[in-house]
Amino acid sequence: MRTTGEVVDATKNKRGRAEALELARSADRVVAARGKKVLVFDMKNDPPDDDTLAAHILGPTGNLKAPTLRVGSTLLVGFGFDAYRQVFGES
Repeated sequence: MRTTGEVVDATKNKRGRAEALELARSADRVVAARGKKVLVFDMKNDPPDDDTLAAHILGPTGNLKAPTLRVGSTLLVGFGFDAYRQVFGES
């Protein structure tokens, strides 16, 4: 069973580019999802440049996409069934 740590309402607490990149850089892996498209970034061994990372974790408003979850050392950004299966498994 997984427990919830911090819960933040994205409509009230927006995270812009700098804060979103800092959050992503603190993870070992970033899984960015948009529908069926899933990209995985290895932040320790092959981190992307800021513009590439921002293109996948920021929404059209320039803020961090919702939902965003931190699961251990993985940051899951956006929503896609395949991404959730990859992070949480097939339960």
